[in-house]
Amino acid sequence: MSDVGRKSRLRVIGLMSGTSMDGVDAAMIETDGNIIFEFGPTEVIHYTPAFRKRLRSILGRPTDNSAETSTIVRELTLYHAKVVERLLRRKDVPPSEVDLIGFHGQTVFHAPKEGITNQIGDAIFLAKITGIDVVGDFRSADVVAGGEGAPLAPIYHLALSKTLARPIVVLNLGGVGNVSWISEKDDIIAFDTGPANALIDDWVFGRTGQALDKGGRLARSGKVQKQILTTWLSNPYFDQPVPKSLDRDQFSNVLADLKDISVEDGAATLAAFAVEVVIKGRRHFPSAPLRWLVTGGGRHNSSIMENLKAKIDAPVEPVEAVGWDGDALEAQAFAFLAARTMVGLPITFPTTTGVDRPLRGGKIFKVS
Repeated sequence: MSDVGRKSRLRVIGLMSGTSMDGVDAAMIETDGNIIFEFGPTEVIHYTPAFRKRLRSILGRPTDNSAETSTIVRELTLYHAKVVERLLRRKDVPPSEVDLIGFHGQTVFHAPKEGITNQIGDAIFLAKITGIDVVGDFRSADVVAGGEGAPLAPIYHLALSKTLARPIVVLNLGGVGNVSWISEKDDIIAFDTGPANALIDDWVFGRTGQALDKGGRLARSGKVQKQILTTWLSNPYFDQPVPKSLDRDQFSNVLADLKDISVEDGAATLAAFAVEVVIKGRRHFPSAPLRWLVTGGGRHNSSIMENLKAKIDAPVEPVEAVGWDGDALEAQAFAFLAARTMVGLPITFPTTTGVDRPLRGGKIFKVS
């Protein structure tokens, strides 16, 4: 472990297991918590179908100390350690040359209005088996202080977009969609727009056994059920003020409305839902963005991207258009947040999570 206290430029590995629960993304960056000096290698490890099924089985549990869950937590942490090992081995970087790991863990329950957010994963174990200090538990301090605990990536989006013309929107279409509106003066407004890939993935898996609607092919061949869509869009969540955030499964009950329609029509309706909630969210922006940059798995869904482009009067492009890596962005964000935690900088803000002041977050777990 290098001497972090004497360094202004940290080499950090960020890890992310998102709401798709398909595996762990890893990415290395060099940063001081304000500036990204260099992007390093990336790596991914996929969960086995059996482990993914077991992981999904504990969703919705605010706390759980059962033996079953403890076993899942250990396996999850081992997956994270394995992806770190692969990333370092591929670039022949010894652990001693890495300052930190940013370890988000896996969200299994998120109810900030109840003061609860639960990300599983054993940071102490991860530090021990990798030999690298770990920063984890990024969301709890914000939720305890009355914030939403999400989204957390906006401060990283700000750092990335410093050289771009603004205002700009970074739209993350993961399991849940979220946006960061960023002004030319570095103001940020962020919130969860609504469901995105999680519902589509669950629908497609339930009907076909496939993990996702690859490329949006099913949605493109289906017909949007407009009456069902209108009902979904009447949910009070969309009229709530921002900041606001969602649990992955907060809208899972809507899938029951699709039980009598084809898999293609269901995929089309859910893809349209992911778009329309973004469109509804635009009312919260102080001014229209010059450009929309889309990250997350949803940028690969042609139905979603084509509909966004048709409905938004500004360029809508994947983040690769400006040289960012949309497959690594979330992992990079947690590397950046880990660096900010280490140097004592805030990671959440009144306009991103609703806390009353800029707030530090994350906990540091040292190699014993």
